[in-house]
Amino acid sequence: MGAMTHVEHGAGPVWDARSRVLVLGSMPSPKSREAAFYYMHPRNRFWPVMEALFADSGNPADTVGDDAGSRRMFALRHGIALWDVIASCDIAGASDASIRNVVPNDLTPILRAAPIGAVFTTGAKAAQLYRRLIAPRLDAQGIRIDMTPLPSTSPANASMRLPDLIDAYRAAFLDAGMTVNR
Repeated sequence: MGAMTHVEHGAGPVWDARSRVLVLGSMPSPKSREAAFYYMHPRNRFWPVMEALFADSGNPADTVGDDAGSRRMFALRHGIALWDVIASCDIAGASDASIRNVVPNDLTPILRAAPIGAVFTTGAKAAQLYRRLIAPRLDAQGIRIDMTPLPSTSPANASMRLPDLIDAYRAAFLDAGMTVNR
């Protein structure tokens, strides 16, 4: 494990009034922080999963693309909001296991303004922190929303193959009432 660094999130949430599902990671990787967007490490499989589930094969322009702008538009076009559980923390590189001194993001404004019916967390750490730090705050404010933990798309979760990730995410999005590719 490398040296611990204090990290501020840096990228704001991605959402609009049509967002129906909120996908939360833990904290962006160094590559994603550098790009100021979500899941930008070239080996992270989040965007290939989203493309497999939502891209319209009859519309060659409906792709996730390679840049933050294209990916932002793709997510919003398909009703997906993106953010992270953590606003700031101490972390060594991209190691979720090293995360300490967490300050959580406040999800309340998004959950009150958008018709979000489900929250998904990507990875065990995001789910753990959501349950411990965010769910109690939401409960105290009378906000009731289901959270579904999903497997991490990170390259660190190499034991999970892309088709298995796609299947897991497909099931969650279907349960949330979203239309996805079969």
